[in-house]
Amino acid sequence: MSNKKWVVYLARCSDNSLYCGISNDIENRLVEHNSGRGARYTRSRRPVELVAIGPEMTKKEALKLEYKIKKLPAGKKTAELTWKQDGMTNLKKDLQALNSDIRSLEKKMEKLIMEFDKGKKVKE
Repeated sequence: MSNKKWVVYLARCSDNSLYCGISNDIENRLVEHNSGRGARYTRSRRPVELVAIGPEMTKKEALKLEYKIKKLPAGKKTAELTWKQDGMTNLKKDLQALNSDIRSLEKKMEKLIMEFDKGKKVKE
């Protein structure tokens, strides 16, 4: 069993159609497509160029995502891969922004508490 990670990719063919596939060696797979040894669909639609690539995953996950993408209309295929790839990145950025906001609020609260304590001491 291979430890290599698999990716789902979209390639744009010379007739402007999209081809969706999976690979554990994307560079070699594109060479195969462009040399005519790739998928039957791309043989008569060369050259192909890589349009989008998903994150690394297991072969089982890649096959499931490929199947899901192949059922989508062409306009949504790239968006599905982009979401899968950027989903964790966006989540990480959102969490970092939230963390920054929390730190900012903590500083404001500390200032308010200090001002409150100063005001209390002045009145005593």
